Amino acid sequence: MYWVDVQTEGEWPLDLEVLRQTALATLTHQGAPDVEVAIVITDDESLQELNRRFRGIDAPTDVLAFPDDTRGPFVSAPGLPRYLGDIAISYPRAAEQAAEAGHTVQAELQLLVVHGVLHLLGYDDQEESERARMWAAQEAILRALGVSVHLPE
Repeated sequence: MYWVDVQTEGEWPLDLEVLRQTALATLTHQGAPDVEVAIVITDDESLQELNRRFRGIDAPTDVLAFPDDTRGPFVSAPGLPRYLGDIAISYPRAAEQAAEAGHTVQAELQLLVVHGVLHLLGYDDQEESERARMWAAQEAILRALGVSVHLPE
């Protein structure tokens, strides 16, 4: 059982249910255990603040993933999914990237949801071999969803 909550902090033209289904498809494709994920679509300023606070980079970015790394005396209630983490996405950055790449904003948001969920599941894109593995998974998931995006080489 997966639980995905998608919220927006703006009045942008987007389909939250499509984004929720994209996250569910990613979790299913990856064979994730029962987990819970929260996704927030917000603005550049919020992403810049999060990027500065948690990564030491004072610039906006398109997506940030915050895995729930809590390991302590607390345990999950039986029968409920484990909290996997949070994903924050900048709508303005997604719109800009979609225009540059030549695909829809909704497709870009779906790409960023897939990317964020993969990060929560442990994928990394810092090293070339890891990036290739992550991008292959992204491409397979988006293809299965029928989402057409123009990815950089």
